[in-house]
Amino acid sequence: MVHACGHAWTHDLSSRAADQRASFARWLTSRDCTDCWRTTRSADTAGREEWLAARRAAEQQAAAEWAKRFGMPPLEGPEKILGWAERCRHQLVTTAHTALVAEGTWDEADWADLEEKARNVTRGGWWLDQRDSEAADLPELLDAASANDRGTENPFR
Repeated sequence: MVHACGHAWTHDLSSRAADQRASFARWLTSRDCTDCWRTTRSADTAGREEWLAARRAAEQQAAAEWAKRFGMPPLEGPEKILGWAERCRHQLVTTAHTALVAEGTWDEADWADLEEKARNVTRGGWWLDQRDSEAADLPELLDAASANDRGTENPFR
């Protein structure tokens, strides 16, 4: 059969049920052959990897500038997670500021207290664990990470 890329290949369709062979053969002719698909995919992957590396570098620079501007201490933990953890901390804290102060009811004094609590959490793994948390939950999460932990809401514990 001739693929969309123009290359002819012989495919063994005997492993397909008889009533599925014709539609699978039609599908194969609408796709590039395996060699062309791999070539296209590897070219796409290289471009994607370059784009992702550039994006991560820009995010890392923004996180470092933000940490310096607001006096955030360096994070601790394994070297391989620190960059990711710094980006997570930056994203969560700036999103929380927007949710709580810019769009919410908090004033700058409330925010200053929260920011100080954020400075006290220096374990990179903690910030990674919170990466999917809602920004509005940051005050409660930071309280739980500090000495002000209220304990569990579970009445059976």
